Amino acid sequence: MSTEAKVVAVIGVGPGLGSALAVRFARGGFAVALIARHDPSLQPVQAEIESFGGVARSYVADASDEASIRATFARVREEMGAPEVLLYNAGAFQAGGVLELSATAFEQAWRVNCLGGLLAAQAVLPAMLERGRGTIIFSGATASVRGSARFAGLAVGKFGLRALAQSMARELGPKGIHVAHVVIDGGIDSARARTMFADRDPRSFLAPTAIAENYWNLHAQDPSTWSQEIDLRPSVEKF
Repeated sequence: MSTEAKVVAVIGVGPGLGSALAVRFARGGFAVALIARHDPSLQPVQAEIESFGGVARSYVADASDEASIRATFARVREEMGAPEVLLYNAGAFQAGGVLELSATAFEQAWRVNCLGGLLAAQAVLPAMLERGRGTIIFSGATASVRGSARFAGLAVGKFGLRALAQSMARELGPKGIHVAHVVIDGGIDSARARTMFADRDPRSFLAPTAIAENYWNLHAQDPSTWSQEIDLRPSVEKF
């Protein structure tokens, strides 16, 4: 049975940005469909949302697999209702030089970083178009606009996701669907990141809750002032 609340689907839920996005939209009155490849990533987020009276359901799915995404969103529509907001935050890559990247790893990163965005959008758009409204936000990265050495496996997919967002925005904006792309230009703060980069200036990390607030603001924008792309970076980040 579907809930009465508006529904947001968050793909790529984990302990960092995915969790922050889910919590922010839950606090904004949305029922949250939590979607990730592994169940342990989902349960703590669902428990947090339910602890303050929010509504959330967990779904295990592979963002790069069409059948998995179709089946998952069929369940979301049946159990919660058709999402009015899609936040695509899935990502995968393997750092390495061009001669070190296997074709399999390269393709899989592209499937998660780019193809999955298309598959998820296709799953939610029919209902959005029928309603005449909706929001789709894609999580980008520094690699969306700059292919760094040893990061081809990430940059190709992120470049493609950015192009997808641009094309979708031009097609769907006039139909009431707000499509936006967020360039997250820097490392996202987490206990793991601070351990891995212990010598880094703490100010160089982006706070997940602050990023999530920007996603919320994008969703809340008046149609007369829609942003197609914003970039977020710490004050000390060079660009």
